[in-house]
Amino acid sequence: MIHQKRRCLTVLFLAFLGGILAGFLNVMAGGGSMITLPILTALGLGIDVANGTNRIAIILQNLVAIERFRSKNVLKAKEALLVSIPTIAGALVGSSVAVQIEKEVLQRIVGVIFLVMAFSLVWKPKIWVEDREVKRNWILIYIVFFLIGIYGGFIQAGVGFLLIPAIALLLGYELVKTNAVKVFIVASYNLVSLIIFFLNGKVNVPYGLVLAFGNMTGAWIAASFSVKKGARWVRWIVFAAVIVVGIRYVF
Repeated sequence: MIHQKRRCLTVLFLAFLGGILAGFLNVMAGGGSMITLPILTALGLGIDVANGTNRIAIILQNLVAIERFRSKNVLKAKEALLVSIPTIAGALVGSSVAVQIEKEVLQRIVGVIFLVMAFSLVWKPKIWVEDREVKRNWILIYIVFFLIGIYGGFIQAGVGFLLIPAIALLLGYELVKTNAVKVFIVASYNLVSLIIFFLNGKVNVPYGLVLAFGNMTGAWIAASFSVKKGARWVRWIVFAAVIVVGIRYVF
């Protein structure tokens, strides 16, 4: 009995530590769910429940990051709200579209996008480290974020890597402001997703909260680091992350 309690506490502590790393990655770039989903399944949850439970940590981590970015006057709240609307819509209706595409095919397509993005991070750094004047085509913007919402609502893992180029290229923001807008969007559509998962009995609240404490800690560290070090540092962290995830998705 004592051995089982110790094992349970050890696993929960490891979940907390994993949450810290995932929260840091999610705010800086993306891909944190690739850490947290295996942790939740290791705790004994089915992948469907793990997918729903993970949304608790994602929402709370991004709320922490939003406040941190807001306090540093980095968050562009108006634009973040505008692009959140089509993303939420995409997350809501995405099931009828996403199920038509084989997961393996979709992952390879996304992996190629990630590798192209990694190339542009090195080849054209000014796109990512400086704000730019861009002519915003709001019809295109709404379509792109709607499609990203479809992906995020049903796969989630890696959605940050899609949001980063969309925000930077279509809205003209450097990477620190891009990350601030990104965490606002992710928190918004995951709130809707969490409600759907919860109503269908696919959420384990206690495990979600343990994981969330770790994610929130990592998110606070990442947001502080992002603002302090600036877009040039963030660019290399994003570059490393998209290379690893892109290769994994393609191969």
